[in-house]
Amino acid sequence: MDERAACAQLKRRFEAAGFRIKENQTFDEGGIRFDIDGFDAARRVGYEYVTLEAGDGWDVDGDVIAALAERRRRGELHVLVVDEADAPDAASLDDAIDGFLQALPPPPAAAPAPPAAAASSDEPEPLDAPELIDAPDPEAAKPPPTPAAKPKPAAQATRPPPTPKAKKKPAHKPK
Repeated sequence: MDERAACAQLKRRFEAAGFRIKENQTFDEGGIRFDIDGFDAARRVGYEYVTLEAGDGWDVDGDVIAALAERRRRGELHVLVVDEADAPDAASLDDAIDGFLQALPPPPAAAPAPPAAAASSDEPEPLDAPELIDAPDPEAAKPPPTPAAKPKPAAQATRPPPTPKAKKKPAHKPK
């Protein structure tokens, strides 16, 4: 299986599992640096398909794989590293993906909604970044705009305002 087909399959499967994958990113964190095939930065989950064709062996070596495994053990980062020799076809790659996805911890639960009485403002409270990533598009949640006031008919709109009439002063009577 070539790198392009494997990465397309990995992306499809990870996105179907709810991840927002960005492809071909430079991962540089805590002494680990390599070009990762796919990564969801908010959920800290990604994948790397190691092939001779792509020359992955020079940056994804035993030290990088061991460091990724240690970070995964601590729950900080979850990167599936699959060598082409271990998954040479679509079926074996699916097996590796299935095992990886099933072993992932569940995503953080969304915070419960505040009681109706506690909501004193129309403005939503800001959420942590991981929850924002999974939230629906904020533009979709906005109410439709209020229609503009109807314009006055042209005759009324162009007529100048009336001028007040001057009051007459009472005449002075001689004493």
